[in-house]
Amino acid sequence: MPEHAAPATARTGHTAPPPAAARRAGLLVTLVLGGLTATPPLAMDMYLPSLPEVTRALHAPAATVQLTLTACLAGMALGQLVVGPLSDRWGRRRPLLAGLAVYVLATALCAFAPNVETLVAFRLAQGLAGAAGIVIARAVVRDLYDGVAMARFFSTLMLISGAAPIVAPLIGGQILRVTDWRGVFVVLTAVGALLAVLVRLRLPETLPPAERHRGGAAEALRTMRTLLADLPFTGYMLAGGFAFAALFAYISASPFVVQEIYGASPQTFSLLFGLNSVGLVIAGQVNGKVLAGRVSLVKVLACGLAVIVLAATALLLTATGALGEVGLTPIAAALFVLMSAMGITLPNAQSLALLRTRHAAGSASALLGTTSFLVGAVASPLVGIAGERTAVPMALVQLAGALVAAACFVGMCRPWNTRGNTRAGPEGDEN
Repeated sequence: MPEHAAPATARTGHTAPPPAAARRAGLLVTLVLGGLTATPPLAMDMYLPSLPEVTRALHAPAATVQLTLTACLAGMALGQLVVGPLSDRWGRRRPLLAGLAVYVLATALCAFAPNVETLVAFRLAQGLAGAAGIVIARAVVRDLYDGVAMARFFSTLMLISGAAPIVAPLIGGQILRVTDWRGVFVVLTAVGALLAVLVRLRLPETLPPAERHRGGAAEALRTMRTLLADLPFTGYMLAGGFAFAALFAYISASPFVVQEIYGASPQTFSLLFGLNSVGLVIAGQVNGKVLAGRVSLVKVLACGLAVIVLAATALLLTATGALGEVGLTPIAAALFVLMSAMGITLPNAQSLALLRTRHAAGSASALLGTTSFLVGAVASPLVGIAGERTAVPMALVQLAGALVAAACFVGMCRPWNTRGNTRAGPEGDEN
């Protein structure tokens, strides 16, 4: 596989752009795509330190307030099913700009929500519109990159998007020092508006008109059915999706676990959340700079899933008291290992799935994102079933997600079958 950026025109027989122009476009695309991939953690993580305050301010139970996370996540999942095929038909820029405009409006409305039900509705709209950035960012990567180079690029994006969870809770915690939770959404609105301007000015169209799909909804459904019929693609999709469930269980429950159960302040929670994100970023860079090209993507994914299972098991044993009375430190250590393993698991699962499709990157990206976000949306309310005074539900959901992810990887991708994981994908392209 090529180790460098491979413009889509070069892979499909069209005239490739000059190397210098391709490099300039690649730099601009990297910066803009980094901003797009940072949108979900910004929308989620900057809001996390304020969850207990929202519970008190809106006089709502914690489980209901957690639905504001679930609604945003479900919106991002469902929105991708629409935006992904649209980007295959109309190109990447137009659907992206429309989505960002609606995202800015919905985020602004969240700041004025009078009750938790209205906030849930606005967060759903925010997620539906924000899906455009997520799905199109992955599709653009598939337009431009192939093979190991794609895995490395995803790791580069992991560095950028991984910085957002580090900074976002810290910003959220500091915002709460000078204003309330509504101020968090004001800041998110400004960030979204800035990103829309950058996309308008800096992101070039990466899908040539000759490569766009001309069919409507029926063709999009046929394309998705073809993708799902490819067993390894579906296996990688489900492995990444259920690993994401373990990640989102952490995102949804950790504010209550750290602050309500172990008595940490919003600022301490923000620091711990940032530290975990540092581990994710470092692991992602090891994946892209050290492992990619030296160790097969399949082996790295297998190791990442194994570490997640072990970390979730340790967390469950700690939370249940099987290891005796413990404080915050062992819980934080297990979460750090689990989050770090995500840095090598998620980018490789996405790369291996996208390697099996060339000419329907938007639809493939939509399936990947929708699966991850829907499974994550289910995980969110599950962590609050047993109340706010125990970390056991969070650990159980994380372990269950990790085990299902590993089972899908082994049973559907058959990692021991190297040839089967590198053969042509469902469209007949040689991976």
